[in-house]
Formats: sequence, C-alpha cells, structure tokens
Amino acid sequence: MAIGYVALVLHAHLPFVRHPESDYVLEEEWLYEAITETYIPLLKVFEGLKRDGIDFKITMSMTPPLVSMLRDPLLQERYDAHLAKLEELTELEAERNAHNGHIRYLAEHYATEFNEARQMWERYDGDLVTAFKQFQDTNNLEIITCGATHGYLPLMKMYPQAVWAQIQVACEHYEETFGRPPKGIWLPECAYYEGLERMLADAGLRYFLTDGHGILYARPRPRFGTYAPIFTETGVAAFGRDHESSQQVWSSEVGYPGAAEYREFYKDLGWEAEYEYIKPYIMPNGQRKNTGIKYHKITGRGLGLSDKALYDPYWAREKAAEHAANFMYNRERQAEHLYGIMQRPPIIVSPYDAELFGHWWYEGPWFIDYLFRKSWYDQGTYAMTHLADYLRAEPTQQVCRPSQSSWGYKGFHEYWLNETNAWIYPHLHKAAERMIEISTLEPEDELGWRALNQAARELLLAQSSDWAFIMRTGTMVPYAVRRTRSHLMRFNKLYEDAKIGKFDSGWLEKVELMDNIFPNINYRLYRPL
Repeated sequence: MAIGYVALVLHAHLPFVRHPESDYVLEEEWLYEAITETYIPLLKVFEGLKRDGIDFKITMSMTPPLVSMLRDPLLQERYDAHLAKLEELTELEAERNAHNGHIRYLAEHYATEFNEARQMWERYDGDLVTAFKQFQDTNNLEIITCGATHGYLPLMKMYPQAVWAQIQVACEHYEETFGRPPKGIWLPECAYYEGLERMLADAGLRYFLTDGHGILYARPRPRFGTYAPIFTETGVAAFGRDHESSQQVWSSEVGYPGAAEYREFYKDLGWEAEYEYIKPYIMPNGQRKNTGIKYHKITGRGLGLSDKALYDPYWAREKAAEHAANFMYNRERQAEHLYGIMQRPPIIVSPYDAELFGHWWYEGPWFIDYLFRKSWYDQGTYAMTHLADYLRAEPTQQVCRPSQSSWGYKGFHEYWLNETNAWIYPHLHKAAERMIEISTLEPEDELGWRALNQAARELLLAQSSDWAFIMRTGTMVPYAVRRTRSHLMRFNKLYEDAKIGKFDSGWLEKVELMDNIFPNINYRLYRPL
C-alpha cells in the first residue's frame, strides 16, 4: 500500500505565432522545434508505457494558443516541410561523414529520430491534439487548461472582465477541443492573487497550481505545507509546487540536465557547418540558425564550446536511467519522511515547463519514461497520480486563503513588471477599458459583430505574458515589441471604427486571417460582471 503520491505536471505552452502574410518567420519554428523535440517524443513515451501495460498517470496543461497552432492547417503544412528539410539534411550528413564513424553514427541517430517523428506525424494526420486526447480518454493523462493567451492575471486584476475573459475563453476553447469542460487550470506563470479563485469557481474549475510560497504563506498556515492541497473558501483546490523535487531537475547547479554525458544545447550544426553547405537549411535570408542537429555533449563545467567532446546517445540514455532511479529514490525517502510526520499520504507536486523535456534537455523524455517504469516496477512507497485522480481519492483538505504569488524571479510579479516591459501596461489597461466600453454595443450587421469579436481577439493576444517575458530575458525582443504594438494598433483601430459604427471590411478580413485564434469568441463576455 503506497504511503504517498507523486504528481508530475507538465506545462505545454507557446505563444500564438502564425504569419500567413509571410513565407518565412523564424519565430514560427518555436512550434516546429517543440513538435519534433518535445511533443512527439512525449507521445512516444506514452505509447510505449501503454503498450507495456504500465498504468501511468501524469497531468499536462495544453494552452489554447498551443492547441490552436497544433490544429492549424497552415502551420501543419509548414511543419511538414520543416521536417522534410531535417530528414534531407540528416541523409546528407550521413553520406558526408561516411568515413567519420562517430559523426555518422550521430547523423544516423537523428535520421532514425526524424523518421519516427514522420511516422507518428502521418499516423495522426498531423493532429497531435487528438493523439494526446486518447490518453486523457484512458485516464492516464489529465489535460488541464491555462489563461486564454497566457495573460499575467495579477497585473490585470483592476479590470475583472479582462481576467474573466482570459479564464472563460480558455474554458470554452478547451470544451470545444476535448469534448468536456476542464477540471483544472495552470494559472499563467502560476501567478495568483487573492479573489481569483471566485472566478475559477464560476468557470467550473476544480483546482489550480501555484508556487510553493502561495501555499506556505496561506491563511491560516496550512498544516501540511505544500504536501497537501488546500481548498479555498469557494471549494476550488490549490496545489503548491514542491521545491525539493523541482530543484533536482531545474537547478543549474545540482539539476540533472547539467550532467556531462547529456547533449550540449548551444552547439548546433547550423552554426558550425561550412556556410555554402548549410545555406539551404538555414534562414532564407542567409542568416544562420539552429537546426536541431547537435553532435556534442556538455562534457564538463567551465569548458568553452570549442572544447566539447562528441555526444553518445547510448551513454546519455544510461545517465537518464540513473537519474530517474535517483529521482525515484529521493521521492521514496521524501514520502516516508513526510508520512511519518503527517500520518497521512503526502502529495509531492513536481511541475515543469514541458519544453524542458526534449527541447532544452534532450534526454528529458527518456528520463520520464524510465521514471514511470521504475516507479511502476521497482518501488511501492508512492503512487504516481494526476491531480484530478488525487482529488477524487482525497476529498477532505484544509480550507485556507492562498497568498499572492508567482513562480517567477523572487516569487511575485517583478519578472513581468520591470524597466524592460513596464511601458506596455498603460496601453494594455487602456485597451481593456475600451474593450469593456464597446462590449455593450449591439452591432447592426454581421460586419460589426465580426469587428467586435476581432477586437476581443486582439486584446487577448496583446495581453500574452510571453511578450513581457521575452522583453525581460533580452532574447528576440524586437519581435515581442512588434507583436505587442501590432495587436494594440489593430485593437485601437477596431475600437475607433466601433465608436463611429463604420468598419473597413477588406482590412478586417486580412486581420481575421492573420489572428484567427478563438473562432467562436463572443465579445459580450467583456460586459460588466
């Protein structure tokens, strides 16, 4: 009989990046890389576990922007072409390195990997959302939702309608996609403010995730810390992140992904190959970029990129198995210790960004595979669970008020509100005010209805926390600034047109084509609550 629970939670999210107006935009490749390196490898793990009779349990958010992109015919077609380029390049690499045994071995490893990705892609007709849904239907995977466009909710709380729109649009989109309402929500950036739970309850949600200190500083102080969820006064449960298990994976100092045997992310063929040779596989304008084909391992701390040794997937897989065993051992000891104190089964909630597994940490999907297999066969101390199953099994919990929190730097809102991005918020707040104002309008014709719905889409897209995040990290900043400005400019034109009751149908059609997320949105949801 297990004396504890371990809940692995993956947050699968990308900002809505889709540019039908252009033949090539580098940022669209965020999706293509994630499909090849994270989503398809995770599906392979799930299929293998199911095939081998392992009743695995995992929670995974799939955000509305990600679901929308995965199901978009244009992006599916472009991914197909992207994958074909990778297949072609690995074939060339194998031929070119016919007499370089280790590089050829690696090229053939990638060729096999891309071929398997192709097979899975075609088996599901490019619809990976349906592929994940099949595991929800067997209760192995619990898919939860997020904010409609990952808007940072505490920084829009002065406009409750804007917060409600992020939640309600997400729930409606989820139900359209998965055929049932969502039970849980990954709050964008795990950011919570007091009172948010009332809206979650009104939307029919049963639980949400927050950072550990959101639970630890709840009132009254939770008796079991983060090792049991708390119920808010509305009946919605809050699960807190476990610091210990998170650190073992995330930490740059002691985390698993820094092992010398693992693949080096920052040394890529796109930057290393002779220019004329690699030119057909980089950007159309001739600029180099990552291809996803990487031949070197981390090797050791403090080494420059030129000092890295060649990668070997065999030994990396062995290290992933070793780390999975270590993670399991630590969770066993943790569960035993906590059970002795609590006298009831603890739950250890381990949430991570999904793209850590495969994209940033190439061996991450192998780690998950080994962890589930070892947890199933090699121990009986804890049970792997997903959050919905846990709440069904343990319906009695302490009632508390969570503390304001996020999982960003210093635990509050500083990462999304600082000198790099503070300029966006007056514009976002003004747009929210204006959206609430025009939500009371009743258009005279279909064109007016379409325009008001598009205004709601543009506001949601402008509110994405990804743009503020990128501005703070300092990578791809011009793109994040451009996206924020373009959505706000489109919104403001729609607002001005709505005020005079005249709309530019040709311009609206172009904008609808570009920003086509949430086809069934209803602008009236912004009306005063």
